[in-house]
Amino acid sequence: MSTPNTNTPSNPPITVAIIGNGVIGSALALGLHKRNIRVKVYEQAQTLRSIGAGIAFTKNARECLALIDPRLDACVTAVGTVNGDPRDPNNNMQFVDGYTHDPVEHCLPNEEMVGRFVFKLFAGERGFEGCHRAQFLEGVMEVMPEEVVCLGRRLERYCLPGEGENQSDKIKLVFGDGGVDEADIVIGCDGIKSRVRQLLYGRDNPISHPHYTHKVAYRGLVPMNLAISHLGSYRALNQHMYGGPNAHVLHFPVADQKLMNVVAFVNDLDDWPLDKGMTQPASKDEIAAAFVDWGPTVKGVIELLLRSKEMDKWGVFDMYEYPAPRYAEGRVCIAGDAAHASAPHHGAGAGIGVEDALALCVVLERAQREIDSGYRGKVDALGFALKTFSDVRYERSQWLVRSSREVCETYEWVNPECGKDMAKGFEDVKARSHQIWYFDIEGMVKDLQRAFDMVPAEDLVL
Repeated sequence: MSTPNTNTPSNPPITVAIIGNGVIGSALALGLHKRNIRVKVYEQAQTLRSIGAGIAFTKNARECLALIDPRLDACVTAVGTVNGDPRDPNNNMQFVDGYTHDPVEHCLPNEEMVGRFVFKLFAGERGFEGCHRAQFLEGVMEVMPEEVVCLGRRLERYCLPGEGENQSDKIKLVFGDGGVDEADIVIGCDGIKSRVRQLLYGRDNPISHPHYTHKVAYRGLVPMNLAISHLGSYRALNQHMYGGPNAHVLHFPVADQKLMNVVAFVNDLDDWPLDKGMTQPASKDEIAAAFVDWGPTVKGVIELLLRSKEMDKWGVFDMYEYPAPRYAEGRVCIAGDAAHASAPHHGAGAGIGVEDALALCVVLERAQREIDSGYRGKVDALGFALKTFSDVRYERSQWLVRSSREVCETYEWVNPECGKDMAKGFEDVKARSHQIWYFDIEGMVKDLQRAFDMVPAEDLVL
């Protein structure tokens, strides 16, 4: 590493604009604020609210949250719901054949699975705890400084330095309400329909939009007392994944075991236009028909889902078909779902986004130090930081997008290497899950830091 350029004049602290106040945007903001980096989050919603049902943070995500800011992991612990008996938590993800049964033998949902082999995958201590997305975000907002989040600010466009009317050295942000602000860098954490991604790659570019996977997820929250009465205590209070032909069903406890989160995935041959809302009212007839031939337990779970007051139908979209070639251009980048939205079949989309947030905290903290020391100028340091983030995070995050589709095929018995052999399917799921859970986080941080060490300031070309 060459000698710092002490002749470079000192720079004021960098300013970061985050677009979107979801799980990734809020976690990143808290992490940057903790590192004394000036950050503002611009959220288009008028109030701090969050739609969606259950979310689970896996082992790797919990570790990253703690490294970003220990209070984030504490937020998960505060609202996380123990899987199984609270006195003896079940730290396994559980897989079982939910389709094969004797159609002549009539038994109740809480009787059918007695003696059925269940494949158990250890997820680490507290490695699978469901929580409600809104409850987690409420906890994050309680520790977020008030001045950080700006509500009702829908990004329309940004102007780079020297572009159009912007003669500043900062990026100019223009919002739908006519408001204007500026920042040194812009990070799009604005989800699967990211406006920042559209601005990076062009609104008419297929790369700029998610695409339908032809999977529909029916979702609902079931009162736990009702779930226990139908399924029995063990089944209702423990996570289960039921595999079968061309569909699969998942449930796990949330809300301190007061609710059971249920998701049923089925094929959909129709198109789902992007301008149609991703969540729609669900038809009870269509979901009942999809599972009419399944075993009594799964049919019992579906019956509970049909009785849920807030059941909806969610079109599953991802970025598989048209991936972004990179996640950063100059001083603008995308992270989380905005960069690599995946289907939810690994339950790891948020976790991979949390890894992004940690990576961005690492590179921006390093960039700030190099700017303060005069070793690199602000433009070069920040551009290099975002490029390094993109380079290091790209392969793993794109793997998740692919694997999320592939593991769904295993759940649904259409993976030609496994078919309906649950034992082979379990080994496939295990290998993929371990690749997510046992990620070398320390190695990622070293890779990010090493990139700065390997490129002297005078050799930096962006």
